[in-house]
Amino acid sequence: MKKAFLLSLFLLLPAQVSAVTPPAADTGSLDWTIKDTWKVAAKPLDFVQSLDQKLVYVLGEDQNVYIYSAKGKKLGSIPVDKNTTAIDIAPQGEMLYLIGTDKTYTAIDISFVKNIDITGSPFLGREDAVVTMVVFSDFQCPYCGKVQPFLEQVLEKNPETIKIVFKNFPLFNRHKMAEPAALAALAAQNQGKFWQMHDALFALPQLTQKNIEKAARDIGLDMTQFKKDIAAPETRKKLARDVLTAERAGVSGTPALFINGRQIKNRGSNTIQRMIDQEVAKSKTVPAH
Repeated sequence: MKKAFLLSLFLLLPAQVSAVTPPAADTGSLDWTIKDTWKVAAKPLDFVQSLDQKLVYVLGEDQNVYIYSAKGKKLGSIPVDKNTTAIDIAPQGEMLYLIGTDKTYTAIDISFVKNIDITGSPFLGREDAVVTMVVFSDFQCPYCGKVQPFLEQVLEKNPETIKIVFKNFPLFNRHKMAEPAALAALAAQNQGKFWQMHDALFALPQLTQKNIEKAARDIGLDMTQFKKDIAAPETRKKLARDVLTAERAGVSGTPALFINGRQIKNRGSNTIQRMIDQEVAKSKTVPAH
């Protein structure tokens, strides 16, 4: 009798428990908006977007990987093996990875050649050098100061083939004295002493307004003209042009170095010299007009 009672109770429990229905979860409503729509060059088999969402790579059915900006502007294409079925990229799109049905993995180094406006920018080396190294720098960035001796070595090793161009890219949000220092360097350029001011600023133990003005006096600047030039709208326009140039080149930090428009990813001396040698060799193969 006892066993029969327990068995009947056991059989009843699931029905009793299931009868207690929990309240429905309030999941809210779904809201969505189409931000962009654009056509790709071929039927897509795979795609991936860079971490900063600036680049989109599309593997097409026609055995090409197409590279687009986030707005759909075609930046180029790379032919790939017919067996390629999947792609991936490094965070900023600087490497392309391919997987094929023939059990192959391929890594491709991607370099975007930027058109960098260097009009009126201070430089070291020969003006007609076939290789141009552009350096985007911030006077309050500790790493920018440390790269200077290395740049001098590069110039010393390649005196006839390279010029080094300086572009300001003060990181306003992190370095409050970077902008005043950049304006001071541009003001010194008006008196023909940019590089003297450049070296003096990087040599300062602390970047303050007082120390900036002392550096200007120490290199022999006309202080009345110096202060006038710092406050001049044209000086701020020059700085704004440098910053815009950096942004268009995709620069997000300093120092950022480019050789003939190609960003230097590995700053090892051997890598940079190899890039310089490649650009010199290219200049020798260009047919004369």
